Amino acid sequence: MGRLFGTDGVRGVANADLTAELALGLSVAAAHVLGEAGTFEGHRPVAVVGRDPRASGEFLEAAVVAGLASAGVDVQLVGVLPTPAVAHLTGALGADLGVMLSASHNAMPDNGIKFFARGGHKLADELEDRIESVYEEHRTGAPWQRPTGGGVGRVQTYDQGLDQYVAHLLGVLPNRLDGLKIVLDEAHGAAARVSPEAFARAGAEIITIGAKPDGLNINDGCGSTHLDLLKAAVVEHGADFGVAHDGDADRCLAVDHTGAEVDGDQILAVLALAMREHGTLRENTVVATVMSNLGFKLAMEREGLSLVQTAVGDRYVLESMKEHGFALGGEQSGHVIVLDHATTGDGTLTGLLLAARVAETGRSLAELAGVMERLPQVLINVPDVDKSRVTTSAELSNAVAEAERELGATGRVLLRSSGTEPLVRVMVEAADIEQARSVAERLADVVKSALG
Repeated sequence: MGRLFGTDGVRGVANADLTAELALGLSVAAAHVLGEAGTFEGHRPVAVVGRDPRASGEFLEAAVVAGLASAGVDVQLVGVLPTPAVAHLTGALGADLGVMLSASHNAMPDNGIKFFARGGHKLADELEDRIESVYEEHRTGAPWQRPTGGGVGRVQTYDQGLDQYVAHLLGVLPNRLDGLKIVLDEAHGAAARVSPEAFARAGAEIITIGAKPDGLNINDGCGSTHLDLLKAAVVEHGADFGVAHDGDADRCLAVDHTGAEVDGDQILAVLALAMREHGTLRENTVVATVMSNLGFKLAMEREGLSLVQTAVGDRYVLESMKEHGFALGGEQSGHVIVLDHATTGDGTLTGLLLAARVAETGRSLAELAGVMERLPQVLINVPDVDKSRVTTSAELSNAVAEAERELGATGRVLLRSSGTEPLVRVMVEAADIEQARSVAERLADVVKSALG
């Protein structure tokens, strides 16, 4: 797997890359590292552990709990809940760390481990590096220091997590959703109970699809990575719009009443204007990544808002927001962070705030999203290549330079290796969709030949 920690925790094929032994060892290492860092401050540490519905999450949860308890950490098991719910509960319960088992939008065979520090914040890179280093030291022979007797951790089930999280979400809403009909696609994932409960209690009439997880069907042809079912359902039911989550519900995409997609850039634009109107958009600034559509940047400039761009990955968006005190940030893929109310991307919260804006203004989502015009953008994922050489290949560098000359000032090229999957992403924007597609396909072929 190379470096274990990617941009969003440790991820791989469950029981092949991500084994029970690895999950147990990383959990013990995390407990030791956070203890060394003074996180536990001399008291008996507590961890919140949750997961998405993947079948592999069952044995991985057992391994994580065993590792934490063997290191003297008391565990609160919250069961199947979204990643942002685990992060919220980590903070709300005053826990010293949180652990979420999920591979987010990845297919069912994958799984992952995300660690949260006290307060529900993602671990800093240096702490992840230290956990990986300590894990490797002990894997190769150095013995763990293990508590015995009353020093071992105790494990309890915490049943109030769902209600506590939903109450938090409802407390954030500026207005109710009465009169709206909304289709929710839960990706057969972690929000299958939470999201319908929250929207219904907020007053919306809801229709749910992808809300029957069986451990094997997560993200299977549904959710934020497969919007066709949602588009069809919105049109069929005459709904005002639809909301789609991924497997762990840390992202949200939408579909307007016509069945047209509303992506993360457009959602950010709608929420930015709403927050400016309510006086909660600090410094009148939005944080996004370099993957954001050029049309989003132009829209923010036209509205008099500032845009700060970061590397791809919601952790980098969050780092910039925390460093400078900004309130709103996100990614085109639908990770939206409202820092006053969440420590990570929260798909259910994002969907609720989007719905609240529709209800508040009486305008359709299509009209609200029209604040920005998406320039033609083509994204091609190139799998099974050596993604570590994407920035060092001379052949690829020359091809990119040639493409940039061809596009001129009316477009741009972005190549990046995925932080969570074994592939390289080729993104091209241009004034004309055919030109964007032609350049992207040509670059994808070069990626295959140069890095294959």
